[in-house]
Amino acid sequence: MTTTRRARPVRRARHLFAALAAMVVLLTGCSSAGNASESGSGRPTDGGDITFLIDSLGTTWIPNNSAISSFEGNIWGHVTDKLVYVDANGQVSPWVAESWEQNQNATEFTLHLKQGVTFSDGSALDAAAVVTNLDIWSKGRPQDGINPIGLFPKTYDHAEAVDASTVKVYFTAPTLGFIPTLGYHGSILISPKTLASPASDQADLSKTVASGPFTVQSWKEGDHVTLVRRKDYNWGPAALGQTGPAHLDSITFKQVPEQSLRVSSVQSGQADVAYNASPQELESLKSEGFTVAVPRYLGFVNGWAINTKVAPYDDLRVRQALQAGINRQQIIDTVYTPDWKPATSFIQSNVPGATDHSNLLGYDPVKANQLLDEAGWVKGADGIRAKDGKPLTLTLYSNPYLATSKSIDELLAQQLTTIGWKVDIQAYDVVTYGQRVKVGGAAVPAYEITRSFIDAGTVAGILTDANKGEDWFGLGESDPTLNALRDGIAKASSLDQRNPLLDQLQSYVLEQGYFIPRTQIVQRIYVQNPKLKGETYNGVAYANYYTAYLEK
Repeated sequence: MTTTRRARPVRRARHLFAALAAMVVLLTGCSSAGNASESGSGRPTDGGDITFLIDSLGTTWIPNNSAISSFEGNIWGHVTDKLVYVDANGQVSPWVAESWEQNQNATEFTLHLKQGVTFSDGSALDAAAVVTNLDIWSKGRPQDGINPIGLFPKTYDHAEAVDASTVKVYFTAPTLGFIPTLGYHGSILISPKTLASPASDQADLSKTVASGPFTVQSWKEGDHVTLVRRKDYNWGPAALGQTGPAHLDSITFKQVPEQSLRVSSVQSGQADVAYNASPQELESLKSEGFTVAVPRYLGFVNGWAINTKVAPYDDLRVRQALQAGINRQQIIDTVYTPDWKPATSFIQSNVPGATDHSNLLGYDPVKANQLLDEAGWVKGADGIRAKDGKPLTLTLYSNPYLATSKSIDELLAQQLTTIGWKVDIQAYDVVTYGQRVKVGGAAVPAYEITRSFIDAGTVAGILTDANKGEDWFGLGESDPTLNALRDGIAKASSLDQRNPLLDQLQSYVLEQGYFIPRTQIVQRIYVQNPKLKGETYNGVAYANYYTAYLEK
């Protein structure tokens, strides 16, 4: 708090900032000063407390129901461990599982666990505990309101503890993506005692016992969560170059809904990290010396899953016109910065197995107009196309989990209007959106996707309704080509078998206009005190401060 930058006057939101400053100072005492030892050389130092300002702390702390949230996930990543670590390029490495092997058909896997790992209550994180976690990820406890983990393989059959440090896992069909999925943000290891407790107890974060480098010191719903370092932690992922205790003494996550207030608090030195800043501010913040991070997760790009049950999107020509009628580069030039990347598929380009299909995503309004003409949609005097007395409409529901979603929708509405669409934009808060907007819903022709995953093999299982899939395009089992690609990917027992099919799937889905990509997604934006160093970003793009430290 003694640097020149921290002493810079606040430039905006001054009237709101005074109230926040009082709250943060009360909460953290002297944020960032801590007990950091002498360094000045860029070497990691121990001690210090940081304050992380976040839009929301969500509505529940039941692990299965909140681990994949863009908000609660920031906290879970510090209080829990995973069996494997997956980096930003999808590379898998050991963590609590120090090695593994699979049979030839990818239906049986054996996990060998690191010994000496304990939960914060001193109980062992052993093979029996891992089996309990695998079961709850797969099945949940629906009768108690505890969900299964959405992308956990539906082919899971059972697991058994061979001995204290060996787990054998069985699947009903080849499941090549099992090991990478253990690094998914839903696959967090929780004490069996916590998992056996009632849902009401699991919703109380202070009662959750896990094995991560931080433990929960205090929390208040809708206000804050304070984590403190676990001093006996000694099993971090080697891929991070550190396995012992964290450097920081504590992390306080403070809920501050106002975006400008979060950023101005970091600018003034009252906080260390602002979550989800506006992209339009980032270049300026960089020039001021603040650390800005825009990590891309492994998963789907930001785009629309088109519901083919809703007319006129049951017409291939209309879907293809929509694909050609979007100027994706203009989205980046207008809403984002050069840090964002154009979509090259409906899968992010950093996912292993993703291939470049940007030739199918070029902006071509002439082609879009021709396709709509062929489909019988005629432009009226007002520029809106109509057919059989009905206008060509598209209702967009802006995704509240992506701060820029509405801005992009407004830009795309302008683009599509020039072709003849009448676009209506609906924007709801998180709760209302969750209640009213469902993928495949009768009133939802285009569902905006912001979804991460670790292994591309899970993609095919989501697109149709087979094996409890989500049927994103409302096709059921009606498209034999899609079904054949889905089944081929699911049955593959090696990447050599799977990758060519995955390439074909990407091409087919885009050609059919089933998925309309917008841009590659950056769902989490971090603006950070430049004295805070050493944070990491994993395959689902969460910042992690296990290896972080405050430089004097």
